Amino acid sequence: MKYKSVFDIIGPVMIGPSSSHTAGAARIGRVARSLFGREPKWAKISLYGSFAQTYKGHGTDVAIIGGLLDFDTFDERIIGSITIAQSNGMEITFIEEEAIPDHPNTAKVVIGDDQGELELVGISIGGGKIEITELNGFELRLSGHHPAILVVHNDRFGAIASVSNILASHELNIGHMEVSRKEKGMLALMTIEVDQNIDDSVIKELEALDHVVKVAKIVE
Repeated sequence: MKYKSVFDIIGPVMIGPSSSHTAGAARIGRVARSLFGREPKWAKISLYGSFAQTYKGHGTDVAIIGGLLDFDTFDERIIGSITIAQSNGMEITFIEEEAIPDHPNTAKVVIGDDQGELELVGISIGGGKIEITELNGFELRLSGHHPAILVVHNDRFGAIASVSNILASHELNIGHMEVSRKEKGMLALMTIEVDQNIDDSVIKELEALDHVVKVAKIVE
């Protein structure tokens, strides 16, 4: 794991006690909230490995819920996030999983309401940094630390080029891009991290492409 500066090693400004178990967990929850686009009515959170063993003492539970409420890592409201969420009507379930994960700090966040649901798997890799490794059954690699666009599209010729052309027309530089699909010729997921913030007009152009099913963005 490469760090860009001493501040990456020290970790982010955050509510303690642990950058991996608190700041990272909050960011996993906040990415889920960003992709869902609204505050969920219910949340089922499965915790694996170290997360499952220490989540209450290290504040992983309040951190993830704080993220689902769109609280940043330094927001003092994180401490009371579960109470706040429940007062908003959110039903919360934590599940301590016994399965051994690929990474010790792993959480599966399933959230929803009467309009839909979202399933996301994230890992906290240290120093408050995270990776999203799965979204609604699609495998991906998303850091959550850069503006990103997620495009669900029909798996067909020219799909990637048409999306790339729109980003180029808005002078958006692609830092990382990958495509995941469950089955050839069916739905696929394009994950694109860019260097600049993404205007809503870009999202609307992408949504207008005839092969695109859904577009979501994550702001930095």
